[in-house]
Amino acid sequence: MPEPTHPLRVSARGLLRRRGVWLPSAVILGLLSFVLSLLYLGANSNPVGYTKDLPIALVNADKGTQVAGKQIDLGAQITAKVTGAAELKEKVDWKQVDRRTADDLLARGKVFGALVIPDDFSASVAALAGPAQRTPHPPTMTILTNPAAGSFGSAMAAEINRGVVANTSAEVGKQLGQAAAQAAKVQAAKAHAAPGHAASAQAAAPGAAAQLMIADPIHVSVQEGHPLGQHSGLGLSAFFYALILVLGGMLGANVIHMQVDTDLGYVASDKGPFRALKPLQHASRVHHFLVCSVLMVVLSMVTSALAMIAAVDVIGIDASHRPMLWLFGTCATAAMGITALALLAVFGTPGPIVSMLVLIGLAIPSAGATIPIQALPDFYRFLAEFEPFRQVVDGVRSILYFDAQADAGLGRAWTMVGIGFAVSLVLGLAFTWFYDRRGLHRSTPHLAQPVPVG
Repeated sequence: MPEPTHPLRVSARGLLRRRGVWLPSAVILGLLSFVLSLLYLGANSNPVGYTKDLPIALVNADKGTQVAGKQIDLGAQITAKVTGAAELKEKVDWKQVDRRTADDLLARGKVFGALVIPDDFSASVAALAGPAQRTPHPPTMTILTNPAAGSFGSAMAAEINRGVVANTSAEVGKQLGQAAAQAAKVQAAKAHAAPGHAASAQAAAPGAAAQLMIADPIHVSVQEGHPLGQHSGLGLSAFFYALILVLGGMLGANVIHMQVDTDLGYVASDKGPFRALKPLQHASRVHHFLVCSVLMVVLSMVTSALAMIAAVDVIGIDASHRPMLWLFGTCATAAMGITALALLAVFGTPGPIVSMLVLIGLAIPSAGATIPIQALPDFYRFLAEFEPFRQVVDGVRSILYFDAQADAGLGRAWTMVGIGFAVSLVLGLAFTWFYDRRGLHRSTPHLAQPVPVG
């Protein structure tokens, strides 16, 4: 009987001299750093420049007013000018609606903010050019924010609305100044022609407070259009909770895959200095994938529950639909896990890297969780149509902020999670069946002889 062959020992210096140790690691890590830098910074480098069709509600409630027998409707003039502005034509998708519809759009996350022209706007502007008032009422436009739809998108909408108010105020101030100057000339001429009219001319002139308002007459009131709870992370708790679900699925798939391999004897179990290797047991690729998938689905129920307990009960984030949050979290985690398991089954050792790129690298920049999708380059908008992270973010955001309304993103999220689960399961089964059919098994009938190390 031949004596058993033992592998030769190799020194650390000898191992470090090997090209096979350095080259693959350098290529993989270098490419990962390069690709991730392109993906993340490419999505976030110039959101204002890439902004296209950012949805903002525009409410014109102005009733107009009569000035010298002539109807003045400044609200309609401002609306026409804002919606026709060349600098905003491609950037903003103005939704011209009434106040009730605007509130509904805000409550469903369909707009990032709103600009409201009140019903007394024209009357307030006209009053500034009228007789002296003890307490002149400044014309006011209201900006409604919506951090529930995304804090960055809400801030962008608010900034755009502030610019609209500032431009409008400058134009109205210029018109008021011209009107006031013309009125002053007329009154001065009357006073010169008839000295008895001097007192009435003085009374008709705008008051001091009104004169100060004429240069910049329009005030702005900023309000939260769809209020968030105090423990909502300014609209970011949905993003971080979705990140937990996606990571739970991806990392869970790797853990389950490794544990099944360990139990079958494909890999050794190292716990500190202790190493154990079970006898090798053959399992077909299809059976291996099915076992991992069942474990992923069942354990997703547990991980989703624990994630919710930590977030809601321990941390105290605002969440009013806990059963729905748990159910959606379970399904989302399972879908992410099955996707990662399918990639592991198809690609083998490179599987974790591929799943990280698919579920994290490409997904986070296109999720619309921090930078709104309307402020991303076209490539990321394309990814957002099917990348799983975006679907999970929309679902969690609807549950946490929008009363779990289906048309606030939850309906589409359920649909896409279901499609992702089914497609990943079918692809995983198809590829593993094909590998088994071709005899490409993960275990060999005979143990390989140790290869001497030179």
